[in-house]
Amino acid sequence: MKAIEETADVPVVHMATIVPISLSVGANRIIPTVAIPHPLGDPNMSPEDEKVLRRHLVDKALVALETEVSEQTVFKDED
Repeated sequence: MKAIEETADVPVVHMATIVPISLSVGANRIIPTVAIPHPLGDPNMSPEDEKVLRRHLVDKALVALETEVSEQTVFKDED
């Protein structure tokens, strides 16, 4: 991922459930997701609620893509 940013000058977002792994592989923009078997969804939710969750994660990823970073950054929800 970092190589894509450096060689092609294309920003990359790593969406993953285990943030320490994302950090260890050198991802610059990291979006924490839901769970290992369902990173971008939750089968226990209604289809409507799951769509809201997925949209939220994608919107967060788009913001991360637009954000200049100088070091590894985890984009967490503001509590």
